[in-house]
Amino acid sequence: MRDANANPAEAAMRARQVRRNWLLCVPALVLLVFAASGPLLIVLVYSFLEPGDYSGVVWKFSTEGWFQVVFSRDIFDDTVSLADAHLSIIWRSVSLSLATTALTLLFGFPTAYFIATRPDSQRAAWLFLITIPFWTNLLIRTFAIMEVVRNEGILNTFLMKAGLIDAPIQILYTETAVLIGMAYVYLPLMVLPLYAAMERLDFRLVEAAYDLYATRMRVLRKVIIPLVKPGIVAGSILVFVPSLGAYVTPRVLGGGKNMMLGNLIELQFGQGRNWPLGASLSLTLLVIVTVALLFYVRNTSKSSRYG
Repeated sequence: MRDANANPAEAAMRARQVRRNWLLCVPALVLLVFAASGPLLIVLVYSFLEPGDYSGVVWKFSTEGWFQVVFSRDIFDDTVSLADAHLSIIWRSVSLSLATTALTLLFGFPTAYFIATRPDSQRAAWLFLITIPFWTNLLIRTFAIMEVVRNEGILNTFLMKAGLIDAPIQILYTETAVLIGMAYVYLPLMVLPLYAAMERLDFRLVEAAYDLYATRMRVLRKVIIPLVKPGIVAGSILVFVPSLGAYVTPRVLGGGKNMMLGNLIELQFGQGRNWPLGASLSLTLLVIVTVALLFYVRNTSKSSRYG
């Protein structure tokens, strides 16, 4: 009898606790809806409206903004052709982001492995050195790279004094400069997830592979990389996503000649005064990022499923 009376009481207590927890979450949920979903909904609505004469939008339904992402219409005879400028910028954004991810992985992997193999007393100091760039504003770091790659910068001066080149190499205001700048800016975002994965790596497995006469390259391919794959995927996503929407680095190091999606979106909302096209490009960027995140979720779920 006591148990029968206790169960309804416990159920009521749990129900009150659940209601209380939900009430405590209401402020955060409201903030999340209005601060995150609200602006995104506004951008979605703007993408299906007509542009105003002097910026803004006209509240009339139109799909012209989405049409102009891929196609362009001649102002004289209304003939339709591919929007080569937009497609080239989208391709440049994706290709430079992939190249940045590959470059940061190339330098970040051995860096993370070096830190993970240091004694415990030294790892904190090395991680401290990796995180120092985050203490400085992104714009300042970008200008620092500009001083390195410009014609009279550190790199060209060193190469000329070493006798390797006779004249400065034009690196600034090229895609190479943008790639170098983004790789420098986002390198810590690759190193930290890789280090977190390698720190949990059981190095006895590496020793066992060496005992079985495996070469260094075979140990790397068959033992280390499969075990730290979640860190590689996480670091790649953390680098690829912000690289895809980068604005400051392409603007400063690209000189306006090597625009990326972030610069194109800003141009449409600013000088272009075509807010529906800017909103459509923003959502296109969101779709590309979503595809990358789905790829990450799919890979991590497979890793969890197979241990």
